[in-house]
Amino acid sequence: MNFFKPKFWDNNKVSFFSILLFPISLIIKFLFFLKKQTTKKHQFSIPVICVGNIYLGGTGKTPLCIEIFSILKKLNMNPAFIRKDYKSFKDESMLEKNVGPVYENKKRYDALENAIQNKIDIAILDDGFQDFSINKNLSILCFNEKQLIGNGFTIPSGPLRENLISLKRADCVMINGSKNKNFEKIIISYNKNIKIFYSSYISENISEFKSRKIIAFAGIGNPDNFFNLLEKNNIEIFNKIEYPDHYNYSENEIKKLINAAEEKKAILLTTEKDYFRINENIRKNIQYLRIKINIENKNEFVNFVKKII
Repeated sequence: MNFFKPKFWDNNKVSFFSILLFPISLIIKFLFFLKKQTTKKHQFSIPVICVGNIYLGGTGKTPLCIEIFSILKKLNMNPAFIRKDYKSFKDESMLEKNVGPVYENKKRYDALENAIQNKIDIAILDDGFQDFSINKNLSILCFNEKQLIGNGFTIPSGPLRENLISLKRADCVMINGSKNKNFEKIIISYNKNIKIFYSSYISENISEFKSRKIIAFAGIGNPDNFFNLLEKNNIEIFNKIEYPDHYNYSENEIKKLINAAEEKKAILLTTEKDYFRINENIRKNIQYLRIKINIENKNEFVNFVKKII
């Protein structure tokens, strides 16, 4: 799905378009409520850790899933990633397959059953917060400091898949960015027992791009997060190019980008997700930023996760 996020979604002021689309948001919320009430819930013999969001895209779910996988391996567990089989989300799946086993199915609970049959003893449910067919032992909601909840409206009036009352179903919030006491107060007003953690991105190969001219492109939920990370590390960006989330790059588009970089004697740099979405036959002249997530108070987070094991 090629979809540019509307600018008014992240505008703190109520816009004309938000009001215009609000009746559609109400209909979607009602249909979502019906789905929640009528979905049969499945209980499983292994713990299920759900990493999800309510803000649409760009909240750092996949890096957190990968970090949790690493934590569980160090605890001598045999984890696996559980995903719904989306053709357009293969980039995230490929990133996780580089780390450990991924089980995918059109129905997540069938993927989970398959994992159990293959001796998996704990599941990481990537992007399953809105899937009511699976009973979760631990639910983590991800937010990014740059967007948080946008204008606060649900789709299509705003960027939220659900409103903030859904925090009552979560056990933990992971905020990628700096401390935000005001946002913490909002979270706690909906769920006084929720745990709040903070994280940041660390680039593993940022030094390779120092003092180099960069043409940066990204087709992720919030491309500005990628560009800002480069600029924060004093990387000179000659040109920024944005594409819709999960964009399917054509061969001609990639060739044009490569030619532009060669003409300007620049490095063509993208995200890891975008890199693995590009056909391997045409991506040899493209570099990507390798990142991992750093969790503040990690020992506390690990102990929190251990409670469900």
